[in-house]
Amino acid sequence: MVASSSDTGAAGRPHDEDDLLLARVAAGDAAAFGRLVDRHGERALAVATRMLGSRADAEDAVQDVFTRLWAGAAARWRPGGARFGTWLWRAVANRCLDQLRRPRMGELTDAIDPPDPSPGALERLERDRVLRQVTDAIETLPERQRMAIALVYDAGLSGAEAAEAMGVSAGAMEQLLVRARRSLRTGLRPLMDEEDEGGA
Repeated sequence: MVASSSDTGAAGRPHDEDDLLLARVAAGDAAAFGRLVDRHGERALAVATRMLGSRADAEDAVQDVFTRLWAGAAARWRPGGARFGTWLWRAVANRCLDQLRRPRMGELTDAIDPPDPSPGALERLERDRVLRQVTDAIETLPERQRMAIALVYDAGLSGAEAAEAMGVSAGAMEQLLVRARRSLRTGLRPLMDEEDEGGA
């Protein structure tokens, strides 16, 4: 688990605080549950959004993982075992993979906002177009490569932490990242060429 400096509290190391919070969640402490969600929810949502390509689907997946935690997973938690962050990333990734394997029931298209005539609107449209192309390229990656990218770049885990969360060796994680980066470079070549032409 990667924690920001604000994640450490009176308990010392971040995973120590998570263990204390999990014990309180197991006893039915809603405030402790809220604290766990506050500490880890945004990064879990970023990982799920990257994997699923839809914020709404990602919210459903993360909510499902935290609901399972509240419903009983915390009661089975054993301090000193796997870190909570490792469990969380694996649970989120597995939930996303399950959702990706399920047949989709028809996709709703996003509502299109009318163009914004204000200054800077063209720059925002261009930035959004580039972001969409990058997101689309990531979505074409195989599931395990996409998961590796999400854990390292969206959740901010180190390669070793991401490997642990995925249950693979550090070498296998590095290979997943190398292949993903290579595929992204190839897939985004037209965009990079376009940028080169625009800057020349």
